[in-house]
Amino acid sequence: MIYGYIRVSTDKQTVENQRYEINQFCGKHTFIVDKWIEETISGSKSVDDRKLGKLLKKMKKEDILICSELSRLGRNLLMIMGVLNECMNRDIQVWTIKDNYRLGSDINSKVLAFAFGLSAEIERNLISQRTKEALARKKAEGVILGRPKGSKSATTKLTGHERKIKELLDRKVSYSAIGRILGIHRLTVSSFVGKITA
Repeated sequence: MIYGYIRVSTDKQTVENQRYEINQFCGKHTFIVDKWIEETISGSKSVDDRKLGKLLKKMKKEDILICSELSRLGRNLLMIMGVLNECMNRDIQVWTIKDNYRLGSDINSKVLAFAFGLSAEIERNLISQRTKEALARKKAEGVILGRPKGSKSATTKLTGHERKIKELLDRKVSYSAIGRILGIHRLTVSSFVGKITA
């Protein structure tokens, strides 16, 4: 079986670019993706908490997993290596379009996977470090960072639930029970009630 795996981090990103790349690649090599797996989830989420985890569990020997690039598999070196290691141990191949990798269980694949993961991790760390340095420089120049002191967002988790909360309060429902009904902490309810009754 050939699986096409597509992951985007936010719903603002589109899966279509990745699908197009994979379809173009398959067209050139005259084979077809048997099943597509798409998800909108951060790459930092555990593989087991993603559709990718469920897919890996059901993949069999000699199956092929195709994705646009290795970074779609995970956000950091350990996660990517974990996925590749599992695939290699079970003779599942991982093919990527942009990176042009054909990773199997051979030693070259293991070295390539390690090198890619390491360089991706270093790049992320460098970006993070540059961001921190830029923020420190702005702060040193007197630029005020973040939300101004004392300012709070006009909306809260409970904005739009005022009527329902008042009805529940009129029926003598406790803050704890209201919190359970709305899926939030009772202290959030208490704070919000203070604002709407003030």
